[in-house]
Amino acid sequence: MRGALLVAGTTSDAGKSVLVAGICRWLHRRGVDVAPFKAQNMSNNSVVCADGGEIGRAQALQAAACGLAPSVRFNPVLLKPGSDRTSQVVVRGVVDGTVSAASYRERKAALHGVVVDTLAALLADHDVVVCEGAGSPAEINLRATDIANMGLARAADLPVIVVGDIDRGGVLAHLFGTLAVLEAADQALIAGWVVNKFRGDPALLAPGLEQLRALTGRPTLGVLPWSPELWLDAEDSLGHVADGVVGRPGVPRGRDWLRVAVVRLPRVSNGTDVDALSSEPGVAVRWVTEPSRLADADLVVLPGSKATVADLAWLRAQGLADAVADHARAGRPVLGVCGGYQMLGRRIHDPHGVETTPGTVDGLGLLDVDVTFDVAKHLGTPSGTALGEPVAFYEIHHGRELRDGAEPVEPLVTLADGAPEGVDAGHVLGTHAHGLLENDAFRRRLLARAAAAAGRDFTPAPDTSYAAVRDAQLDLLGDLVETHLDTGALERLIIEGAPAGLPVVPPAGG
Repeated sequence: MRGALLVAGTTSDAGKSVLVAGICRWLHRRGVDVAPFKAQNMSNNSVVCADGGEIGRAQALQAAACGLAPSVRFNPVLLKPGSDRTSQVVVRGVVDGTVSAASYRERKAALHGVVVDTLAALLADHDVVVCEGAGSPAEINLRATDIANMGLARAADLPVIVVGDIDRGGVLAHLFGTLAVLEAADQALIAGWVVNKFRGDPALLAPGLEQLRALTGRPTLGVLPWSPELWLDAEDSLGHVADGVVGRPGVPRGRDWLRVAVVRLPRVSNGTDVDALSSEPGVAVRWVTEPSRLADADLVVLPGSKATVADLAWLRAQGLADAVADHARAGRPVLGVCGGYQMLGRRIHDPHGVETTPGTVDGLGLLDVDVTFDVAKHLGTPSGTALGEPVAFYEIHHGRELRDGAEPVEPLVTLADGAPEGVDAGHVLGTHAHGLLENDAFRRRLLARAAAAAGRDFTPAPDTSYAAVRDAQLDLLGDLVETHLDTGALERLIIEGAPAGLPVVPPAGG
C-alpha cells in the first residue's frame, strides 16, 4: 500500500488529531510503514524531537501510534500563541520570529513550499502518510493563503475526509456546509465523512446520513462512538477535562485519595505534563482557577506558560498567588514546571522584551532563584537524576536560572532548601523538565512525599507504567477505527485518491 490521506474537520477539536492517530495505529498494526503529518499546527503543547526541534504534542502522539520517534518533519510549521494577537513561529523545529494574524498571511507564501517539500520527502520515505488539517477548511476567508487544508490537498492531490463532532450539535449541517462553501476544485477532493463522539441509537442517525449522501454524493465512512476511556494527550491541553477532573483515575491503594490541584493558567503550555499523575490509582487531578480549590489539595502544580509574566499577574489578581504561598508554608508540596517554575523564584528579568516590555517583575519568592529570559530558546532532550531517580525529559524555555544573581542553577529539580522564610526544605520544587512526571519511579517518589506531608494513607501503585497507559490508549483508537469505520474505503482512498466525478454542491461550487 502506498499513498496519503488528509483528515480535515468541521471545527477545531472535532477529532482530527485522534482520528489521525487511530488510522495510523490501525495501519501500523497491519505492518504498513506509515507516518503522520500536520503542515501547520497552532498549539502551546509541544515536545522536543531527537533531531533537535519542537513539534506539536499531537504529532508526537501520532508518531508513537506509527511506532516512530517524533521528528520535525511531522509538523514543519508550529505557531505558539503568546497573546490573543501574536504567535511565535517555529519552522522545521526552530523559532523563526513572531507574527500577528495579519503579518502571518504574508509569510505563508514562503511556508507553502516548506510544507509541500516536507510532505513530498515523507512520502518518499514511507509507504503512507496520514495528514491532519488545521481548524476547518470552511474558513474561506483564509483560503487564499491556506497551507494546511485544501491548499495542501490541492498541491499534493490528497483525498480528504471530513470529521464532525456530533456532541456539539448540528453535525449534518456542519458537514454539508463545509463542502458547500468550497470552490469546485476543492470539493473534488472531499471524498467522505466521519461522525465523531456519537452516543445513543445508531438507527436514529442513519436517515440523516442517507440524506447527507443524497445531498452531497459522498458516503459517511463511519460513526465513531463516544468513549470515556479516551482522555490522554489531547491536542488542546484542557480539551480532555470533564468537571475539572483529568483522566479516569482508579481507586487508591490505601484508604485515602491524593488530591492534586493544577492551576489553569490563561496561557498554559504543555498542560499534558500532568496526565501522567492521572494514570496513578487514587490520584485525583483537577484543574483549578480560584483559590478555594487549593485549600484541600495535597499537591499544587503550576504548569508551563507561554506568557509567564502575564500569567503571573493573573495569578496574583485571582488571589491564587497567596493561596500557593499559603499551601507551601503549611508544609504541603508545590511543583512548578517551566513557566510555573519561573514564577516560584524571586525575580523574572526580561531585558530583551522576549515576552513583553523589557523589565523585571517579582516572582512568588518561594525558590531562591532569579530567572532571566534569553532571546534564544533552550531546547533539549537530556537525561539525569531527580529525587534520586533516573529520568528522561525534554526542555523548551527561554528562561535561565541564577542563584544570588550570578551562580548558575543546574539541578534538574530545584528545592526550596529552607531559604525563603516559612518554607521548609523540599516542599517547593521547580524544574524546566517537561515529561518529568512520565518517569514512573520519579512520579511515585513525588507522590509518596506529597502523601507523607499531608498525612494521607496512600501508597503509589508499584506497577503503573505511563508508557503502557499511553500505548493502551493508542490501541483503543486503532480498535475504534478498525471496528467502526469502513477501512476498505479508507484503503481505496489512500491508494487511488478521491474518486473522479464527485458532485459539485452549490452555492460556492456552482
